[in-house]
Amino acid sequence: MDIATIAGIIAGSAFIIVGIYLGGDLGNFYDFPSIMITVGGTAAAMLIAYPISKIAQIRKILRRVFFTRNDNLQDVISKIIELANIARREGLLALEEAIYEINEPFLQKGILLIVDGTDPELVRNILETELSFIEERHQKGGEIFETAASLAPGFGMIGTLIGLINMLKSLDDPSSLGPGMSVALVTTFYGSIIANLFCIPVAKKLKYNSSREILTKEIMLEGILSIQAGENPRIIEEKLKAFLPPNERALHDELRSEGSELH
Repeated sequence: MDIATIAGIIAGSAFIIVGIYLGGDLGNFYDFPSIMITVGGTAAAMLIAYPISKIAQIRKILRRVFFTRNDNLQDVISKIIELANIARREGLLALEEAIYEINEPFLQKGILLIVDGTDPELVRNILETELSFIEERHQKGGEIFETAASLAPGFGMIGTLIGLINMLKSLDDPSSLGPGMSVALVTTFYGSIIANLFCIPVAKKLKYNSSREILTKEIMLEGILSIQAGENPRIIEEKLKAFLPPNERALHDELRSEGSELH
């Protein structure tokens, strides 16, 4: 479970609610017709923009936000080096037994391809094709929330215009102008909350998770091809470390040195 995402939503909601409470009455910010216009209008527009099958996937997409699995890159590199050592000592065919101990389907598929003696160029093409389709699926998932973020403020403005029109029709009663203006602005408030507290951050988190997953699989791809080429495990490790950001590279070296001392 991604604690940061849940904490962010809870904290953001709490700050807004407390801010409202300290400056006024929470009841002033509840208006059912405004909720219907903003939430209902955004949902209806999403149905126009995307097929039902895509909208039905929103729950699955959200699981990647709240229950994301960020692979530890140091563990991935260590696993590849372990496989490289087996291949160097016993040959590629010895990796067949190790395949069933691999939990990552992408890495498992790549190792299976090289054990079967698939041409290196074909291995690269197969895995790169899979990578590109994974990235495309992730982009489309984030696009749904980006669309919702762009629509919600617009429907908030539509609700505001409706409220202003209704208010202007009762100009003969000056006492109703203040409450009428307040209700008119609530829909804009709802639209901004939907966009800025939920949809935009979710789209950003999906993009981050996607880039992290693609990086992990690129490391696996390079490692698989290096094992197939029969490269020295030390050379493979240095090559894969180049994919890591500087802080994670330093952490990998530190963990590696600690492991060497233990042995």
